[in-house]
Amino acid sequence: MTLQVNNITKVVDGQVHIKPTTLTLETGHFNVLLGQTGAGKTSLIKMMAGLDPIADGQIIMDGQDVSALSTQKRNISLVHQFFVNYPHFTVFDNIASPLKVAGMAKSEIQGRVEEAADILQLRPMLNRRPHELSGGQQQRTALARAIAKESRAVFLDEPLANLDYKLREELREQLPELFAGRGAVVVYATSEPEEALLLGGYTGLMDDGHVVQFGRTADIYRTPASLMAASVFSDPPINTANVHKAGDVISMGAISWNASGPAAGLADGPYVVAVRPHHVTPVATAANTVPLSGEVLVTELSGSESSAHFRLKEDDWVSLSHGVHPYQVGEDHPFYLDPDACFYFAPDGATVAKGAA
Repeated sequence: MTLQVNNITKVVDGQVHIKPTTLTLETGHFNVLLGQTGAGKTSLIKMMAGLDPIADGQIIMDGQDVSALSTQKRNISLVHQFFVNYPHFTVFDNIASPLKVAGMAKSEIQGRVEEAADILQLRPMLNRRPHELSGGQQQRTALARAIAKESRAVFLDEPLANLDYKLREELREQLPELFAGRGAVVVYATSEPEEALLLGGYTGLMDDGHVVQFGRTADIYRTPASLMAASVFSDPPINTANVHKAGDVISMGAISWNASGPAAGLADGPYVVAVRPHHVTPVATAANTVPLSGEVLVTELSGSESSAHFRLKEDDWVSLSHGVHPYQVGEDHPFYLDPDACFYFAPDGATVAKGAA
């Protein structure tokens, strides 16, 4: 099964919401749409699912042009971030609902529902109604419905966003296994880069209604094609600053370091340097780290990690590191940049050299 999106666009009241987009999505792995809220992920999913019309282009499923077909005729499943279940149905009937609509025999419905319920550990809840379930159980019911239907394509629109942290982690690990070997194209929308990395497969980075890069998730993370792509795939936000290369030296104002690795081959001139927050640390991690200093603006402690937002001349940067560090808001604090982890972009945002992920 292959889902092809050929140059599709979405226009609302004369405004372009989805710019011309072409993608080929296949089975055997997750296809992730990664972008911030408002980037166009949900709009693109709705267009592929047949819920929103396309202004131009084609949607091809297994060689068939389905652009004009209704959602029902496309044989797809859609799971939202909100728990969309029929409140007056039992869990069994919720899972079975698309099978009954399709006119499937009762014996086959029974088998498919029980199989999906077992996969998602819902067998003891089959006679309950949604209001008797926890949020996680309700979302499991929606996922079970998608599995039981055996659709050609399954669209998961931030399905874990409204779950608590522990359950989100648990389901996130299970999802690839749940859909493995089912022959469906699975499309998963998220605003969390970490989630995209955990799910693996292929990722389309979205910004302002446009897919800025598509490819293997790990490859995109290691080799963003542009500053925009690097920014989408970074949480906390990637640090950037204007730099200048002259000979073997890269200068960021009064701060400088030797150009090594890919950066050594850059022509002299202006660039934008970008480095992920976990490569800016409060202690030196190697002999070649570059000392920085900045006024601490905000500090955060999350589990075993500490982050500090600090002012570096005219730029606001973020440091993310393991452990608890004694930051004091308003005070200058030393930080250290790993020059081997830097990406270098042309002033217009195009990639010219990269460092470590």
